[in-house]
Amino acid sequence: MVAQALIDVLEATGYIDHGEPASGVYLEGNAHARYNGRDFLPDAMWRSESALTVYFKAESEAPSDDQIASWRREIWNQGFAPLLWVVSPDKVDLYSGFDRPRASGDAEANRLQTFRRVDAALRELDSYAGRFAMETGQFWTNARTIDRKTSVDRQLLEDLSALETSLVLAGMERPDAQGLIGRSVFAQYLSDRRIVSEDDLEGICGYRTLADVLRNRESTHELFAWLQKTFNGDMFPPDSTTGPATDHLRKVADFLEAAEPGSGQTSLFPYQFDVIPVELISSIYEQFARPPKASSKAGSDTDSFFTPLSLVSLVLDELTEGLTGRETVLDLTCGSGVFLVEALRRLVGLRANGSPPTREMIRSTLHEQIFGVDISDSAVRVAAFSLYLAALELDPEPGEPHTLRFDPLIGKNLLVGDALTTGGPGDPAAAAAALGTPARFDLIVGNPPWSYRGRETGSRPVSEGTEDARAPRGVSLDFAFRALEFSGERARLGLVLSAVQFFSASGTGLRAIRRFLDSLSSPTLVNLSYHSNWLFRQGSMPAMVVLDGHHRAKRDVITTVQIPWSPAGIRSHTFEVGRSDVVELTAADWQRRPEFLKAAFFGTRRDLGLLHRLMESLPDLATALRSCGSQFRNGWTLGDKSRDSRHLLDLPLLQKGALAPFRIAEGLPNFRERMAERPRERSTYRAPLLLVEEFLDREARARVAMASRDTVFTKSFYGASLPSESVDYGQILAAILSSSLTSWFFLMTASTFGVSIRRVQLRDIKRLPVPGVDAAVENRNGQRLIRLAQEMQRRPPTRSDWLALDDAVFDLYGLDKAERLLACDGRFRASWQWMAGKDESAAATTTEQMIEYALTFQAAVDIWLVAAGKRQLRAEVIALPADAPLRVARFVLEDKVDESPLAEVRVVKPTESLKEILDGIGQRLDVPLATSIIGQRELRVCGSNEIVLVKPAARRHWMTVAALNDADTVLADSLSGPTV
Repeated sequence: MVAQALIDVLEATGYIDHGEPASGVYLEGNAHARYNGRDFLPDAMWRSESALTVYFKAESEAPSDDQIASWRREIWNQGFAPLLWVVSPDKVDLYSGFDRPRASGDAEANRLQTFRRVDAALRELDSYAGRFAMETGQFWTNARTIDRKTSVDRQLLEDLSALETSLVLAGMERPDAQGLIGRSVFAQYLSDRRIVSEDDLEGICGYRTLADVLRNRESTHELFAWLQKTFNGDMFPPDSTTGPATDHLRKVADFLEAAEPGSGQTSLFPYQFDVIPVELISSIYEQFARPPKASSKAGSDTDSFFTPLSLVSLVLDELTEGLTGRETVLDLTCGSGVFLVEALRRLVGLRANGSPPTREMIRSTLHEQIFGVDISDSAVRVAAFSLYLAALELDPEPGEPHTLRFDPLIGKNLLVGDALTTGGPGDPAAAAAALGTPARFDLIVGNPPWSYRGRETGSRPVSEGTEDARAPRGVSLDFAFRALEFSGERARLGLVLSAVQFFSASGTGLRAIRRFLDSLSSPTLVNLSYHSNWLFRQGSMPAMVVLDGHHRAKRDVITTVQIPWSPAGIRSHTFEVGRSDVVELTAADWQRRPEFLKAAFFGTRRDLGLLHRLMESLPDLATALRSCGSQFRNGWTLGDKSRDSRHLLDLPLLQKGALAPFRIAEGLPNFRERMAERPRERSTYRAPLLLVEEFLDREARARVAMASRDTVFTKSFYGASLPSESVDYGQILAAILSSSLTSWFFLMTASTFGVSIRRVQLRDIKRLPVPGVDAAVENRNGQRLIRLAQEMQRRPPTRSDWLALDDAVFDLYGLDKAERLLACDGRFRASWQWMAGKDESAAATTTEQMIEYALTFQAAVDIWLVAAGKRQLRAEVIALPADAPLRVARFVLEDKVDESPLAEVRVVKPTESLKEILDGIGQRLDVPLATSIIGQRELRVCGSNEIVLVKPAARRHWMTVAALNDADTVLADSLSGPTV
């Protein structure tokens, strides 16, 4: 029976709601059934949709530090638990579950907070780590010291990499070192799981512990021979003639007994391989899928090919919904098999349908439904290891060692070869023909290489008809086209590809992406560019997940999903997404305007509308410059010094850092290079010269200035030499390019800005819509911009100068109020490329910002209500504490009493808790609000005469652009009937 003290704490923090466990909360027996451990048993647990877990333990008296350290050590090995709550009679202690265990002082070092069991302290605990704080990600803003960098998967990955390096430095070949580590870890897993008992181990090779076995070469040979025989050599090739040296074996034995691989110090706790989830054990071995770079230091390249489990889950969560479990799976670049392992687990679960799976079911799923290819022999062996490990983990009664024999996978299910080469050893079609099995699969998954290593230059065979569909850089799209050849009639596709190619503005890149998306039935594209720093830390490009076949009703529609940056994502390695992050784009719109694809990710339907209007009604900048005899050009490049550049000698030289808004630094150095790779023509540098720096500043504004004398500029700038009579037009263009409207435009359309780097390319600038020369110079607003530009050239601009400039640009473009809000918020959204902007997007929304949101929402809806002439919205916001994880806005539909619109927002200062507020609203609208907050869901609840919006507290959810988007959604859903 769950202790009453724990029940009280769980009720005070939202994990128990009205006497029932909230979504994701399990008590006592249900918690025990979901926990795989040694000695620790949680009294309750909460698990998020992304598998993050909080464990709760109640004790009648405060446990000792040693006891807490033991529990925490076991939880750390679980790999998914950031928190352990220990509830004792007078307090609640919270401990980090991600920090590596210490030999002494572990409990105190990892205690995050202590809360007394009194009402005021429990309210603080609720704000700090209650269910709403966990569901909305607010916890990660509160607990800034918790980080996944020290979780078991990352630490084991680093330690195994260090062990591998140590063995190589001691004279082992890298493949032999990987084989030794793999065999040893697998043997330790069998021992820790009691599949091979101490008696069994002694009977096989004479010792009762694996570490003792490894310190004896003859016993080690006997053990590995048994492993090879049991597993048919798939995982472990035969030993070399001599086998591992005694020194090599000792290093591995020391590691298993918790010595640090680098120093040899025994300051670590042994890894508990019976506790570490099998998906973590298999996924960490992806480091062995490709050899590290020759120049890499030990442990520095461990993330190069590591596919995080959260990314695997993101793909398979979508693809496996509604399946039977009988489907076949193919990964053309399987690496260590991380996708195949998780697919095996899910298919077995679907086939078992809630009952314990049988060994026959597990083995048949493995041998008849799971298929993979990789060019690396060592990767395929690790994939076999991973799949055998998963099959053993799934087996409810693994039994005696003699029952562990598997049929071979390599050469049948797992192929070594190049999947792009038709007819070769890695061709699934050829293998299927030899085996007499179908060459079509139900699920095709994987993370193809973005720049492939291992094949000879020029040998990029592709299937007939796809030659013109290659992407200009990398081969991930080649693998995607190849995957389509193996798609069954109702196949589902889930691939992780380079995101850059989807936003390419080059002709070849655009043709490749068009051909690929045209080949899909109902694609969903998930942009992960905000997560590059932790997804693939050694990679240079961001990721895009391509899903297809899981929503067949949506033909001719591209569903775009933008996964936003958040403190929770970067520190917990999970993804947060709300329905406002999903935008649907018709294939016809995208075909007509390729820029709309990026705008769909980074904007809303309103952004798409403004983009369409501007690009259809105004000439682009390239056209406008041509009309006055000018064009933008790149600057000079020193490079290989292959061309004469003496025609530029002694001209002022503009280099990076010498251009400020509207101003060029005084005293520029003179150009002194006599030879350069691309010096450019002398006319390129003739004044008057409009100059734009390729990188935006931290305020997300372009740096632009006019040069009044001939100036050489480097490749860090783009320049347009204007006729002398066009100086005024150049000043107007400088003001436009420096405005928030241009920042918004670059965010919506630039091929790299916001995706991979903070740079805008020349083609991005050229397609900016601008008023023509005559219309701009003769316009009153154009004249105003000229004056502002001249004034800002004389002195550094102030905040009021920038506001005035933005206002004048908006007037020049004829933007209405809503469009101005889009542009202003667009610059804020563009600033999310810098850490300061990211932090601001995740900061708690203030009451003043809530009022601005409410006024914008109110005005947007009232535009539609004014036609009826009788009704209007009255807005109110709940002034919740700054640390509250949610914000609430309410709008009441009432009769209009006069002609003036309501322009005030009522601020309600509550006396109840957040949960009580939600309960009260929910009872009135007959919707259980408190239990409906799951993950990052944004709730818009409509009653007959009111609308309530409940969203996470982060600023990005309550911007004015979000108000416009919410208003559009509410109007589309209509105001009648209670809905969520």
